[in-house]
Amino acid sequence: MCELLGMSANVPTDICFSFSGLMQRGGETGPHKDGWGIAFYVGKGLQTFHDPAPSCQSEIANLIKNHPIKSKTVISHIRQANVGSICLENTHPFTRELWGYSWTFAHNGQLDPKLFDLPLHYYHPVGTTDSEYAFCWLLGQIRERFPQRPKNFSEVIELIHCCCDQLRELGVFNMLMTESEYLLAYCSTKLSWITRRAPFGRARLTDEELTVDFCKETTPNDIVTVVTTEPLTNNEHWRKLQTGEMIVFREGVQQPLSRCFGHA
Repeated sequence: MCELLGMSANVPTDICFSFSGLMQRGGETGPHKDGWGIAFYVGKGLQTFHDPAPSCQSEIANLIKNHPIKSKTVISHIRQANVGSICLENTHPFTRELWGYSWTFAHNGQLDPKLFDLPLHYYHPVGTTDSEYAFCWLLGQIRERFPQRPKNFSEVIELIHCCCDQLRELGVFNMLMTESEYLLAYCSTKLSWITRRAPFGRARLTDEELTVDFCKETTPNDIVTVVTTEPLTNNEHWRKLQTGEMIVFREGVQQPLSRCFGHA
């Protein structure tokens, strides 16, 4: 399956350190060699990079690794193809517009062909993956229920959680999703996360010989949360999500969810 990486921060932050570890899993330390992509938000603006080549060999990936693009919300994905050929249009993350916001989505897992029986009314896939189809259906459900962005975004989160539970019944559905402000993570089988805040310490990557002292790279007010399929460092405590669990972050801080949420 694929690997996910998401970041939510309260200040514009680069993801060079985490991405340096992730990109090695794209054909070097892991089998996910069928393309990769990354999306950076600057306000409501969105900057994306996609490449169907293995990330460990990609010059574009090296650019991301070495060039500190600052963002408060990031989603990245490296692919191990199961449904759909290896090509640019099948490379995550996928993006669609709703309410004047660019929504971004990335998925880890494989879904039953029954997925394609779910009706699409507003959004349609460009490629042939089950992931993009699921995203089109999910975003269509949001648009149908909420033609305009509601003042209480927790209502949207509740609907997304219910839709994710429905998709999980069709197979493995680990996903990251954002509209620029909120980073949503839903776990079917495997997701972990960590929030870094003062007092900061040193972090050591698992997939590359690289250590960073975040105390020298941050201010005492910085809050940065990273969500990934497998922990990227081997000297920090990462929290694992449970099956059916959704977590939401805004500016690096975990948001409280209503009692109807929780793992199943």
